[in-house]
Amino acid sequence: MAVTVNDSCIACGACESICSDVFSIEDKAVVNDAAVADNIDSVKEAADACPVGAIEVE
Repeated sequence: MAVTVNDSCIACGACESICSDVFSIEDKAVVNDAAVADNIDSVKEAADACPVGAIEVE
């Protein structure tokens, strides 16, 4: 499963607060690809919670 963060990210930190194993905030959210498979439910929750829809789960 591929998880990306598009350029609409505003670095609000919502994803990091929901799933810090996968998301961290720098200039925008950064994805730890190695942790996605073990945290897929939290990744989907973070994507749903993103206020600008910047997290893409494929």
